[in-house]
Amino acid sequence: MSRKYLIAGNWKMNKTASEASDLVQEINSSVGEQTAVQVCICPAYTALPKSSELVEQSEVFLGAQDMSAEASGAFTGEISAEMLRDLYVTFVILGHSERRQYFNETNQVINRKILRAVQNNLKPIYCIGETLEEREAGKTLDVVRSQVREGLTDYPATAVENLVLAYEPVWAIGTGKTATDEMAQEVHADIRKVLKEMFGDSAGDSVRILYGGSMKPENADGLLAQPDVDGGLIGGASLTSRAFCGIVEAAQKASS
Repeated sequence: MSRKYLIAGNWKMNKTASEASDLVQEINSSVGEQTAVQVCICPAYTALPKSSELVEQSEVFLGAQDMSAEASGAFTGEISAEMLRDLYVTFVILGHSERRQYFNETNQVINRKILRAVQNNLKPIYCIGETLEEREAGKTLDVVRSQVREGLTDYPATAVENLVLAYEPVWAIGTGKTATDEMAQEVHADIRKVLKEMFGDSAGDSVRILYGGSMKPENADGLLAQPDVDGGLIGGASLTSRAFCGIVEAAQKASS
């Protein structure tokens, strides 16, 4: 099964609208015309409108960092799937470990968001991963399996082609620590096994599973060489075009 690499930049709560515009233009000029690797940027909400305009003539896709499970209504501060679609957003990150940790999002809450996203033709990037405590207790695979199964409850088999997963060991996010290539592959292979059990072999083989824990140009080659690592959800390294595009270039090399 040939899966196209996806390199997605999660800018988190960084970059004003004007700073974001500069970064988008730098990324466009560097990797905005290539099609070997799918590239996605996920700016803050305030930067989405201008970023949408800037990527319109490029091959770069636009993503959002979160969205509400509700369609509309009295939910102050929330952003709906329809609002994102109106800005030509393609991907949406859901279940990021920071949302779980700081905003108490459960697998069930995230599941509602995922189902809302696919109903609105948004492609969820569903984040899963274990804490350091869970890894040291030998619970990594149990935790990740539960997150996959519960987060994807009632996910429509007809929309599996729009699903992306991101394995992000919580202990490796923003810490500079990275899972070894072999550690990443072990978990990714197990995730794919669960996806095959849920959706069938062919569909499970088609889902891209990104690695999301301190991937940078220096370690991207080894991670992307693993058979079940289909790209990266990039945090800190996505905030400069040099580092982010360096990872895209590593993916281009791996795909050739």
